Amino acid sequence: MAILKIARMGHPVLLQKCEPVPDPGAPEIRRLVADMVETMEDAYGAGLAAPQVHVPLRLFVFRVAEARGNEDADDTPVGNTVVINPEIEFLSQERVLRWEGCLSIPGLRAAVPRAPRIRYRGVDCDGRPVAREVTGFHAGVVQHEYDHLDGILYPMRMRDFSLFGFTEELARAAAAQQEGR
Repeated sequence: MAILKIARMGHPVLLQKCEPVPDPGAPEIRRLVADMVETMEDAYGAGLAAPQVHVPLRLFVFRVAEARGNEDADDTPVGNTVVINPEIEFLSQERVLRWEGCLSIPGLRAAVPRAPRIRYRGVDCDGRPVAREVTGFHAGVVQHEYDHLDGILYPMRMRDFSLFGFTEELARAAAAQQEGR
């Protein structure tokens, strides 16, 4: 396995619509998925889409760590997962703000409107169906990674740019607010 180079904001591959994966079980797809999981883990990320590693194909990997899987009562931890040729269905017209960051836009975070409940489906590298109805962090990370497959970066979804900033500055502001400053 190998750590892959992550495309940074401004790279053209991040702004294009990706092509379907013709053979999810192909050796090169299995190798790509393994390398993407290793890269995601090495970067302490929650997800990674193929275009983020310069491959314009419709697949992403993600995980919901124990510490993250508690945003919603129905939200539970999930180990490393691949979804190939995914489809998403929003189960509500409602949108909730969710703080997000991105490995392709390091050092920044923002509050992004997302559907609180979704259903997604696709296949894994063995062609087995992957299908879940999810909420909380799980729903947010899947929507974020899915957007990458359509050339959408999270700032493109934002409505309020006062909720966008450098990770360290946002943390300082939140700490100051908690101290009552």
